[in-house]
Amino acid sequence: MSLLPLALVGAAPGWEWHLPPGVAPPPVPADNPMRAAKVELGRRLFYDADLSLDGTMACATCHEARHGFGDGNTTHPGVTGEAGRRNVPGLANVAWFSPLTHADPGQTTLERQVAVPVMGTHPVEMGMAGRADQIAQRLGRDGCYRRMFAEAFPENDGRIDLDTVAKAIAGFERTLVSYGSAWDHGALDAGAQRGERTFRRACAGCHAGVRFTDLRFHLLGPVDVSAPDQGLYEKTGRADDRGRFRTPSLRNVAMTGPWWHDGSAKSLDEAIARHGLALRPGETVDLIAFLKALDDPAFAANPATRLPDTACGKAL
Repeated sequence: MSLLPLALVGAAPGWEWHLPPGVAPPPVPADNPMRAAKVELGRRLFYDADLSLDGTMACATCHEARHGFGDGNTTHPGVTGEAGRRNVPGLANVAWFSPLTHADPGQTTLERQVAVPVMGTHPVEMGMAGRADQIAQRLGRDGCYRRMFAEAFPENDGRIDLDTVAKAIAGFERTLVSYGSAWDHGALDAGAQRGERTFRRACAGCHAGVRFTDLRFHLLGPVDVSAPDQGLYEKTGRADDRGRFRTPSLRNVAMTGPWWHDGSAKSLDEAIARHGLALRPGETVDLIAFLKALDDPAFAANPATRLPDTACGKAL
């Protein structure tokens, strides 16, 4: 697992991660320490459609708790109706991930990544490019938001801008921790146990470690220079990066479909088949049983990460 250099992270003093034995806390930027008030603010912002151009799209519009904070659709259109280019990834354990997206090695922090859906134009998602000041104006009209920002960011007098919005959302996203699957609890049935052995032989080279990803960019299948999405090549311009995409985590994989970078694999069977693995009869069934054992129903149902009912002691 590749983490940020220790010199760039804080130890999150006083923050309880509630992690299983053997799992170290994630890196936390020194300029954005974990704080309960910040996490609660980030949670509210994550579900607030006022961060979009026309008030119809929030982060949670695409990252739904019941889908492991994925989407359940092939791709998701933005506020202007422009089609999405890539499948929405789940956010389980995203605090440990760097890089963060399918094919951009420059997206290394949650704070920076917030601008991609909010301000991005390729494709347009939330549609706020050139309108960062409107975010501050909208949120600043809400007295409860002013109070929440003041409590979350006392070091800058509760300033409301895109920077503090991003830091708050990133703080909330770091709490999307999932280590409660049947695999984590050592509760695999016989089929899943067989599937784990197949997985270790055929899949764990890339889907590595407790997060089930090596966070590297790989090419699966032949290069297609006519494909509308050229993956890592679009950022690096290097010919050998055509068609390379970052290994996705397999945590909650059964609830985050459809699969593949473009959502074109409609079943786990199809997603497995595309890898070109030399599997023996029955091994695909067992492998799927193992993958389903990586789902964490409690994570998807956690009330602490769902849409908040109240803010500042009042119903939303």
